[in-house]
Amino acid sequence: MSKIKTVFVCNECGYESPKWLGKCPSCNEWNTFYEEKIVKDLQSGKAIVKQAKPIKLKNVEIEKMVRVSTGFEELDRVLGGGIVKGSLILLRRRTRNR
Repeated sequence: MSKIKTVFVCNECGYESPKWLGKCPSCNEWNTFYEEKIVKDLQSGKAIVKQAKPIKLKNVEIEKMVRVSTGFEELDRVLGGGIVKGSLILLRRRTRNR
């Protein structure tokens, strides 16, 4: 059995963070973080580092999502055909100035 942990590492100084940062707090460089996956085997205690590899946009597989119509044609158009299960959409009611 293994446990997977994701860390983000600065390419310039090696600073590690649990989340991606735009600017490294250690060396103050911008956009230097890359993602690493650390797989730890719970039985042996050994950790294996797997670095994420970038892929070209044209090679990304698009998953077909089932959309549910809202009943409002314009809202469905803006949402790309309706609401996707599990998605969150924030709507703001517009009020008139008095």
